[in-house]
Amino acid sequence: MRIKVDKPRETALKILYDINEKGAYSNISLNKYLNGFEFESVDRAFITDIVYGTLKWKYTIDYLIEKFSSIKIKKLSPWILNILRMGIYQIIYMDRIPVSAACNESVKLATKYGHAASSKYVNAVLRNIARSKENLPYPDKNKDTAHYLSIKYSHPLWMVKDWLLRFGEEFTEGLLKANNDVARFTVRVNDLKISKEELIDMLTGDGFEVENGKYLDEALIIKNPSAVQKMGAFAKGYFQVQDESSMLVAKVLDPKPGETVLDVCSAPGGKSTHIAQIMKNRGTVISRDIHEHKIKLIEQAKERLGLEIIKIEVFDAAVLDSNLVGKIDRVLVDAPCTGFGIIRRKPDIKWSRNLEDKAEIVSLQEKILSTASEYVKDGGVLVYSTCTIEPEENEKAVEKFVSGNKDFYLEDITDLLPESLRKESASKGYIQLYPNIDGIDGFFIARMRKRSR
Repeated sequence: MRIKVDKPRETALKILYDINEKGAYSNISLNKYLNGFEFESVDRAFITDIVYGTLKWKYTIDYLIEKFSSIKIKKLSPWILNILRMGIYQIIYMDRIPVSAACNESVKLATKYGHAASSKYVNAVLRNIARSKENLPYPDKNKDTAHYLSIKYSHPLWMVKDWLLRFGEEFTEGLLKANNDVARFTVRVNDLKISKEELIDMLTGDGFEVENGKYLDEALIIKNPSAVQKMGAFAKGYFQVQDESSMLVAKVLDPKPGETVLDVCSAPGGKSTHIAQIMKNRGTVISRDIHEHKIKLIEQAKERLGLEIIKIEVFDAAVLDSNLVGKIDRVLVDAPCTGFGIIRRKPDIKWSRNLEDKAEIVSLQEKILSTASEYVKDGGVLVYSTCTIEPEENEKAVEKFVSGNKDFYLEDITDLLPESLRKESASKGYIQLYPNIDGIDGFFIARMRKRSR
């Protein structure tokens, strides 16, 4: 007898299998499955919630499996393990899902992807956890703060220990909480095609709830977004999906119409298109990336937004292009990084990174920054940004670069920032943003000026 399973839950299971067992990127795997089937918007939202939610809370969920299961996680089949994870996520973290539905649908999936004993096991574990939902056996905070926070907020223990040493308990707990929040869907108005007021009218007319961004005039928050590719305003190039912290990078770069700007690590193109927009589509923006498949994303954004001045090239940012040395007005290095500032958007970062990654990434950042600095004209501007909160990748990296490159100095960015973000460090030439403090993605942005000879 064929088991009739719930299609959205089965799709979420396949996506989680791809991510957890095959190392797929969450956003790429999710898009592949969602675009491959015709799902109603409510089902798309449900699948997305289960995938990102289960990834986000994986550490806590696995801890609970170990507590409530007679079988060790390592001995479970990957399919049964991911079915259990999904079921526990629905029971503990999704208020609107009845426990009976979470259990019954998980049992059906276990029957299809396992055997009779698997389904009984899944049923027993889920129902035991459901009965203990209000009194889950978390570690004792007073005995081991790091372990408690790690389990309570589902972050790797090494990461929590690192942040406790740097930030202290109160800040760290706030950061962990913020990393588990659902990030708001923020877009940048393409004012070359439409005014902000016209876009608001268009979106609200299509049934979307819209409010102004937190800091920037060109930012809008869509409170009930649907599949972005199916939104008429998106297809017409009236907006670009982009968090405000990312928008601030182009603001700090402050490009002028007619200039030549180089974005050395530009995919998927949010910052390059913003730069071209600020330049009123006049001048040249050379938009480069090492990955050919990512270059296509920049091309699509360029065409959709109508930004002809963007010149797209496949190029390795760590390799010097002698043709551009000393010829560029403004250079942006949006460097590869650990990504710890955007965990709320990409929860799999928590599980795909480790302590050793940082040293390797810092070395690459150093090489890219040094190479990119060669392109800056005398008197030109160099901006370095990351989407992380690690000092070794941020202020320490910039301070090391400036101390070894006397042609460059950090430049006050206070006047380039919204008034409410003018932190003390802005006068020193950089700003560090945190999701728990600033309500936007964790980003670092520094601006340097090359001395005129």
